[in-house]
Amino acid sequence: MKLIFERSVPGRRCYILPKCDVPFEDIPDDMKRQKALRLPELSEVDISRHYTTLNKQVFGVNCGFYPLGSCTMKYNPAVHEEIVGFPGFQAIHPLQPDHTVQGCLKAIELLKVRLCELLGMDSMTFQPAAGAHGEFTGILLIKAYLRDHGGEARDKIIVPDSAHGTNPATANMCGYKVVNIPSAPDGSVDLDALRAAVGPDTAGLMLTNPNTLGMFDKNILEITNIVHEAGGLCYYDGANMNAIMGTVRPGDMGFDVIHLNLHKTFSTPHGGGGPGSGAVGVKEILVDYLPGKDTVKENGEFVLKEPPKSIGSVRSFNGNFLVYLRALAYVLSLGGKGLHEASQNAVLNANYLRVLLKPHCRTSNEGICMHEFVLTIEDLHKKYGVSASDIAKGMLDCGVHPPTMYFPLIVDEALMFEPTETETKEVLDESAEAIIGLLKQAATDPEALHKAPVTTPVGRPDEVTAARSPIIRYMDFDA
Repeated sequence: MKLIFERSVPGRRCYILPKCDVPFEDIPDDMKRQKALRLPELSEVDISRHYTTLNKQVFGVNCGFYPLGSCTMKYNPAVHEEIVGFPGFQAIHPLQPDHTVQGCLKAIELLKVRLCELLGMDSMTFQPAAGAHGEFTGILLIKAYLRDHGGEARDKIIVPDSAHGTNPATANMCGYKVVNIPSAPDGSVDLDALRAAVGPDTAGLMLTNPNTLGMFDKNILEITNIVHEAGGLCYYDGANMNAIMGTVRPGDMGFDVIHLNLHKTFSTPHGGGGPGSGAVGVKEILVDYLPGKDTVKENGEFVLKEPPKSIGSVRSFNGNFLVYLRALAYVLSLGGKGLHEASQNAVLNANYLRVLLKPHCRTSNEGICMHEFVLTIEDLHKKYGVSASDIAKGMLDCGVHPPTMYFPLIVDEALMFEPTETETKEVLDESAEAIIGLLKQAATDPEALHKAPVTTPVGRPDEVTAARSPIIRYMDFDA
């Protein structure tokens, strides 16, 4: 497919501007561009066809099954888009006086109250723009708290090897040393390793729960107790909250701070680079350190006030307002019972698909999973030379988006599936049949899988060259 610059024809236009009805003033030479701005020149129909063709080459959740593990790529109800389009929400400015945006501030406060109830937390901030940004904010809150309570010498964050990869990166960015501890044979945190790791230098623990193996840690209360007894705080990576809403609350498990990916669990847009929302909930001990401004009711009106010991803003204004407004619409439309049912269905779908696939391929762990599970293609790889990547790319030819590949790192030739609660039994049955067909093909025709995909607009690229020498702009561009 040609790039839009390659379709450009000099002099072609798609607009008609009216004659200028104000006096013309020339721009001083020192403020002018030295070269004319290089933009593609096309007609309106050319532009429409170009982007329509691009759209057809993109696989989204509205195209087919999208079991991208740990990413919760579920269908988002269209009614939420209508709600956020209301002028009273959309046609506002973050610098407006508080008394002119009372409805918006009430929406923020309402979402904060509902999420705190769901999480077992005391307050929240919606400033962070995404999940990893929420992690960063949460660890900065822990750092500020420890600084005020004589914990400057605490310079280590403990991270289990089954955590999301952003966890150790976040701890490092916040200036902490990362202590990695192994999983026990059953995939849970190794308690002996945790006890050996904690001490007077422990700032806290970052735990993904359910973890990347799709397991809820059975020792969760003991884990947080070990860290608290050592003087550290407990951080909950809530990216997998989709599995436990209405069943258990991180605050009741002993966690002091949690981030949520509202663009995952709470049905707001996901993918394409953003925007997102990494809301952070905290226990009372951390409320005074929250970033930005919090909604407070004074004299019958909502106002925005900075907490007394705030770590400062972590981004502009109050975060991506329309994103977490969609989350509010989701929470209110489902209610507590509906949110619980959504998580139950997510767990049910994951286990249903796991059981269908298990006779044909090993799973990383035995027993019931939560919202996701991990297959290992290690046996097929050793016997027939077919890798997890081969199976994933073969899925593209079956009209199914690949799952997460080669993660978590503690599982060889891993494929992580997350069906989500919005998929039907019929879709899961059809997809399982297609995946089972690929697993069988590994033994009968492995060479065909090495060439997959063959039906997509782009075949199998040279991934090493693409990673090391990416072409990120039009090569003939000169402006």
